Amino acid sequence: MRGPITSLLFERLVRPPHRFGLLSLPLLSFPARFAGPALVDEDVQLALFVCYELHYRGFDGVDDRWEWNPSLLEVREILEARFEEGLARAVQYPPGSRPEQTRQALAELVAAAVDGPDLAGFLRRQADLEQFREFVAHRSIHHLKEADPHTLAIPRLSGRPKAALVEIQADAYGGGRAERMRSELFRATMRGLGVDDSYGVHLDRVPAITLAVSNAMSLFGLHRRHLGALLGHLAAVEMTSSASNHLYSLGLRRLGGDETTRRFYDEPARAGAVHGQIAAVDMCGGFAARYPSRAGDVLYGAVCALTLDRLFAEHVLGHWRRGTSSLREAGAATR
Repeated sequence: MRGPITSLLFERLVRPPHRFGLLSLPLLSFPARFAGPALVDEDVQLALFVCYELHYRGFDGVDDRWEWNPSLLEVREILEARFEEGLARAVQYPPGSRPEQTRQALAELVAAAVDGPDLAGFLRRQADLEQFREFVAHRSIHHLKEADPHTLAIPRLSGRPKAALVEIQADAYGGGRAERMRSELFRATMRGLGVDDSYGVHLDRVPAITLAVSNAMSLFGLHRRHLGALLGHLAAVEMTSSASNHLYSLGLRRLGGDETTRRFYDEPARAGAVHGQIAAVDMCGGFAARYPSRAGDVLYGAVCALTLDRLFAEHVLGHWRRGTSSLREAGAATR
């Protein structure tokens, strides 16, 4: 628990599904209850992550019927509005562009992001083993369900964009081989570094900005109105993955990581350039051509991905340069 919202949420979710009741909603809507900017509000981000996780693996001791409980969805809607407000403050909606310019616009956004904090470079050249373990603990929040949020777009697409997305996602799921799934390769990385690879075990240790990175994917994935943003988000991830993963692998090699421990980073370092082109041209370009009025949504999703990654890197590097951990103490109170 990180504040009054998560306290309320956790207390209710361990009980059989029921209506939250109108008395609980002012707790969520009253402005004073929100500690600060939504992207770094520990209470908001954890509460939203918990609501979203009910659509993935759920939680032990929480009834699966909570997933579509109307009153919980009402609570989630309030949290999402707060989160979207935070994204709007941090991310300027890109100016309109013609559908045929989508690929070039994405490339320019990715190129501009290079000027941000160089977390990959730090991990390559300077990070010690404990810092790399911290980084892996942060990323486990997303990587252990690696492709799932973006896969939610598949039934909402058709034609060339759908085929392109399926091609990208098939690789993430190991081409049908369980041991090659990205999530399983990441588990091998965690084990090789001596980090607990249990699903969700590090949730209590990661800060709000780490949760916000994951929550943006779920927000875009669970709402059909954000389909364009979801595709743009994935394109930004694929277009930046080759260079960053190459540096992560080199950093692990410097720290003594063996081939199995590095494989999670080595494979996208090799395939990322191809996937980036497929994502930008066939998936996003094809989507923008079919829905010209939503081309801006694609770019917005990409900017959100790049901005959240920058804020995450600033958080991590800021702590490391001060000689402190980038993770929270387990069970710590809000900021």
